[in-house]
Formats: sequence, C-alpha cells, structure tokens
Amino acid sequence: MSFLKKLFSRNSREEQSAESEVPSNQPASNNKKQNKTQGKKNAGQSKTKKSSRKEKPPEVTSLPEDFAVLDLPLPLQQAIQKLGFQSCTPVQNEVLPHSLDGSDIIAQAQTGTGKTAAFLLSVITYHIENPEHEKRPPGAPFSLVIAPTRELVMQIASDAEQLSEYADFDVVATVGGIDYEKQKKQLLNNVDLVIATPGRLLDFCRSRVIDLSKVEMLIIDEADRMLSMGFIPDVKAIIQRTPKKQNRQTQLFSATFSEDIKRLSATWTLDPVRIEIAPDQIAVDSVEQLVYLTSADQKYTVLYNLIMSGDVDRIIVFVNRRDETRMLEEKLNRHNINSGLLTGEVPQKKRISTLDKFKSGEIKVLVATDVAGRGIHVDGISHVVNYNLPEDSEDYVHRIGRTGRAGADGISISLACEDDSFMLPNIEALLGDALKCLQPPEALLVQPPPYSKPPRPKAPRSDNSRRGGNDRGNRNRQRSR
Repeated sequence: MSFLKKLFSRNSREEQSAESEVPSNQPASNNKKQNKTQGKKNAGQSKTKKSSRKEKPPEVTSLPEDFAVLDLPLPLQQAIQKLGFQSCTPVQNEVLPHSLDGSDIIAQAQTGTGKTAAFLLSVITYHIENPEHEKRPPGAPFSLVIAPTRELVMQIASDAEQLSEYADFDVVATVGGIDYEKQKKQLLNNVDLVIATPGRLLDFCRSRVIDLSKVEMLIIDEADRMLSMGFIPDVKAIIQRTPKKQNRQTQLFSATFSEDIKRLSATWTLDPVRIEIAPDQIAVDSVEQLVYLTSADQKYTVLYNLIMSGDVDRIIVFVNRRDETRMLEEKLNRHNINSGLLTGEVPQKKRISTLDKFKSGEIKVLVATDVAGRGIHVDGISHVVNYNLPEDSEDYVHRIGRTGRAGADGISISLACEDDSFMLPNIEALLGDALKCLQPPEALLVQPPPYSKPPRPKAPRSDNSRRGGNDRGNRNRQRSR
C-alpha cells in the first residue's frame, strides 16, 4: 500500500475564519466554495442524539501517520484510534486530500476498498470545522448519501455512527420495506446526514417530509449498481431537488465506469478530481480462489461436506436465483445446519435479524443472492462459496470480497458445472489471471446422510402479494482547494 507522500496546504485557523472576497471574474469552479457558504446553524446549537453518551472521549496517544498528516478534527482522531485504523487505504489516500478541501470527486473503486470511510471523514470534518450561521429546519440535512441497496445504506449508517461517536452529528438512514413511520418521525427532527435508497428517499421528498434544498455535500455510492438496478431516474429526480452543483460538493463512487456513468457524472459534478484504483488491485490478495469442477448434482454434496469439515468458521453461499436459494437453505436446515436466507424477497426486518444472527455467530451459513454482494461487512467470514458462477463477472469480485477483509485470510470456492463453467473466461479476463480449477477432493464427495428434519410447510401466498423489495419506490468553508 502506498502511503500519502505529499502534504496538502491549508489556511491557518485565523485565515480560515476571516471573510474572503472572490473576484467576480474568477471562473465558476473557483467561486463554488463561496457559493456553498450561505448558511445555517449557530455554533452553539445543541443536539440530543449523543447527549446521553457516558463514555469519556479517549486521549489520542497514537494515530497512523497517514491519518495524522490529514490534520483531522479531534473527535475524528479519537474515533479512528478507537476503531483501530492502521493506515489509509489506497482510495482514502487518493480521495481525502481533495475531498477535505472541497473538490468534487469521481472515483472508480471496488467494494471493500475503504471508500465509505473516505467520504464520511470528509462529511464529518466539514461539519465540525465549518459552524453554521443559521439553524436548519427539521428534515433538512446538509449532507446526503444515496446508495442502491438497503444493506449498503444500513452499513454506511453504522460506519457513520462509529466515526461520529465523539462529534455532535445526527445520522438518519431511510430505506424501503421497513419502518416508514419511524423513519418519518426521525426526519421530523434535526438531522445532519441522511443515507438513503432512492425509492424511499423520493417518497419522503414528494410527501415533503424531507427538504433537500440545504444539501451542501452529496455522495452517490455504487453508481453503476444503481444504473443496472434501474434507479437512475429516481436519482435524477432527487438531485434536481438539491442545490445546483456550483453550490454543493459532489462525490461519486462506482466500481466501473460505462459511457452512461461517465455522462451522468459529468452532469452532476463540477471540475471533479478523477481517481482510479489500479486494475491489478481488483481482487483481494488475501483470498485464495479455487474452482471445483463438479456436476450439477454434486454441488450440494460438496457444499455439505465443506461446511461439516470443521475448517469453516462462517460462510456465505452465493446463488443466482431466489428460488434456488430457498431450496438450498431448506436442504441445509433439514440437515440440521444453522443457516439464514438473504434475498430481495425476504422482508427487511427479517433480513436485519438474519444479518445480526450471522454476525453474532448464531447462524454459521448465509445463503444469499447478490443483494448481499455489496455493502455487507461482517468480520470473520472464512469462506465464500459461489454455488453458481455469477452471470456478471464483476459480481464475482464483489462476492469474494466478503472474505479476506481487514488483513485476514479467506477462501473463495466456486462450484462450476456444465451449466455455468462457460462464465469462467470472462471472470479470468476481469481478474487478469487464470483461476485454479480442480476436481473436488474425495472427502468432499462423500454422500450426505439422510435428512434429520422434515420439510418446512409452505406458507400460503395471496394473489396480490409482492415479491422483492419496494425500493423503487450556509457556512464559511475554512478549507481551500
């Protein structure tokens, strides 16, 4: 990992607190930060979210060098130390010097690269260092993060809570399929950061629960995923409700950049800094990747024996089709293997409960579609199994990125049969390397014992029931570029 080699200059606190005049003949990009200073809260404004926190902020005794040179506010330094960050990731090294100083960002980065912390650090730093002049009305955040899936939204919100633990900073997550009234009630209070899926956010905008006219920082995460899921019309409608791009900072992150994403990013950003993480970092080095060549009938046998081998601590099994995930999870349950199901048709409360059980170790096996491929950060996943090879090669990278995290080793095993082995060349082309293809060891081909449980009774289904989620539906800035 390359460390930050160049310090960026910043105005002194005295210079930063002074009013500065920008000549009218400067280009719009130079006037952008001045336009963002129309603004909001008295420095002494009180919040209630963390007023009951009992833990005393720790003294900062050691901070990784590449975080120290960023001169982050003390509350962030305290949170970084508590969270045990060791060093900046490559995307953080590239993004933070520019985003902290107010530049728009267009970054190509895979999941698991630390991009969430990169944009959250810049949002929280801006909030701490730039007190607002006037109080914003309830439901009017100064920062907004749009993400494609409910799981990703909840993960970003969790990261934001941890990073802002010692700051006066209110976070609200809004997602479809759960707790509409509860989320509405939260938005009726003062809120600094809203993290949302497009459909639910647009619902709140149309019902005038949330006001986006005060947004100063806009982050669009997983832009390519939102494009593929058909959310771009909703995203456009949301962005139209925010201030013009000259009056806000915009950061856009995407794992890939198609021509459509390039056109959209050009529309939404102003003179952005473009960042691309090298393609040779596309796969995690700490993950051992194996492909077992099997027949379709052998897949469950290999999976069962792998789980029962004793070498598996926690495992995610990715399946392409929702009906097949249900059948597979049913088989595991009948073999008395604690497993959980995570697909788009599982109600949100059940999905959250399943993830909590998986994180705690109550569930050892998580059977999932690619809804869990991005944004799910669970420590201690020893294995990822591709029960089917993904139809989109990039989903392979996102899947195996669930293991081998935070310096730990992980193993990815793909079960390739005659139905999906033709997808291997595209995956290898994306990785830039050949995958190790093997016959399964004899120990993994031992026939499983008879089921120990009867099949579950099938729940009745109403004709009008829906499948899947319903997720369609002014300050003085002190930093200078």
